[in-house]
Amino acid sequence: MDSQELRAMQAPIKARYKETPDAAVITLKAQGAIDDQSISCKVETGRAIAAAGLHPLSGGSGLELCSGDMLLESLVACAGVTLKAVSTALEIPLRAGVVRAEGDLDFRGTLGVDKEAPVGFSAIRLSFDLDTDAPQEKIDQLIKLTERYCVVFQTLNNKPQLSVATNRA
Repeated sequence: MDSQELRAMQAPIKARYKETPDAAVITLKAQGAIDDQSISCKVETGRAIAAAGLHPLSGGSGLELCSGDMLLESLVACAGVTLKAVSTALEIPLRAGVVRAEGDLDFRGTLGVDKEAPVGFSAIRLSFDLDTDAPQEKIDQLIKLTERYCVVFQTLNNKPQLSVATNRA
């Protein structure tokens, strides 16, 4: 897809959202079933069932997906798609690219071993290896816009309002 095709595809969508802002707002949903035999949660991805479990450093077998890894994978997927869309729109040619995310976790926090240890990631680093002849200022613009428009990056960067509810089955 080139920039003309991308613009043509998105133009009516953008026009609709400008005219009717509420049309751009949706609620994305995820659901998982808690396993009765093991410490895991089977998440419906729309394409398959992803079984998430404890990370080996917190007692897991390593056979299930770690939700921390899934968070980083979501960031990589979103940043990669956003980067490709922005590079296409700006006509910045990319021959290839690799997106990486890594995050630091201290399992003492989630296991309750040390009340001073944080629960969750204390740092997340996102990096891009790009094979392109584009000048540095174009690459800088590409990364700036990727950060700006990547939903997962912005969600992590700007804490959303969170709520928790409990319902009896």
